[in-house]
Amino acid sequence: MSGPALHLAVEIDGDGAHPAAWRRAAHSPDQLLTPRRVAGVAAVAENAGFTLVTLDDGVLPPGVSPDPVGRIGAVERAAFIAASTSTIGIAPVVPVTYAEPFHVSSQLASLDHISLGRAGWVVTEEDHPEAARAWGRSVVADADARARESRDGVEVVRALWDSWEDDAVIRSVATSRYLDRERLHYIDFTGETYAVKGPAIVPRPPQGQLVVLGRPDLVPAAQLDVALVAGRDLAAVTTAAAAAGTPRVFAEVEVALDTPEASGAERVADLQRHATWTDRGRLRHIGSAYQLVALLGELSSSVNGVRLHPLVLDEDLPVLSSLVLPALSERRLVARPLPGTSLRSTLGLERPANRFAAAAAAAAAQEDAR
Repeated sequence: MSGPALHLAVEIDGDGAHPAAWRRAAHSPDQLLTPRRVAGVAAVAENAGFTLVTLDDGVLPPGVSPDPVGRIGAVERAAFIAASTSTIGIAPVVPVTYAEPFHVSSQLASLDHISLGRAGWVVTEEDHPEAARAWGRSVVADADARARESRDGVEVVRALWDSWEDDAVIRSVATSRYLDRERLHYIDFTGETYAVKGPAIVPRPPQGQLVVLGRPDLVPAAQLDVALVAGRDLAAVTTAAAAAGTPRVFAEVEVALDTPEASGAERVADLQRHATWTDRGRLRHIGSAYQLVALLGELSSSVNGVRLHPLVLDEDLPVLSSLVLPALSERRLVARPLPGTSLRSTLGLERPANRFAAAAAAAAAQEDAR
């Protein structure tokens, strides 16, 4: 399953994976929501050679612990990062349990245009009843119903990305034509809770289809480009990866690394005095950078990439940048994204043909054969 390189993604929402991470952050709490903060973290990740950054999100405040934090919307942060970076992929989390897929499609297509083809989408679901009230929607309390919402949402978003063919935009001054209306298409989707006709209001993304990441137990594998798989040990991750059924598979790994000031275990113990680090069923590494390099080397035989969730960004990201990625590079286990390369291309994914153009070509070929 593994390709020529292990792709590394890093989650950069807030101050880290631990709910009390802000207590060990290198900045004052009032700096968390500033543009300089998110741009700085993204720049560190890009300079280190990460393939991708992800940005968690949700309509509700993140967490109900004694350490509440705020956040700016993931798509808005992603757009800001896109303008200040040049090679790293950017994938915001956008739930589709209550959000309108038409608007999600427009936002993400715009992000791909802004980033020149470096955008992705992490699909999740909203499982808190309070989220429904925030959207003014009825609660989707049943897990199967939420899964259907996610399935339908991804289906609509993907169809809308194809509702403009690649050459639909003309921009001809001589003929005063901006669009070829024959190359815009209605998707005519009718689901259980909504109907969407289209076409989109944003031209087809540069990648054709953004890279879609998600858990294969929540979203059908056929709708995903990258499965995010979890497991508390290597055997569980390997089993989940083998069953994913997607073009690429990333393992979810939480990390608390030894730093010059304190060991990973000491840092975890310090934060646990304030809040509990929730067990999400993910592989968790607490220890040295050398041990993490060894772990990632083992994972490279069963997955195409790893999404890291650092305990505290300001403490773990420098160790990842100075010790882990250079060591992996020396072993030729990772490759730095190249300038001018789309996220799909970096991950070795083909740019998909437009479904409507492909159908028209197939119909024409059948007509010629008669």
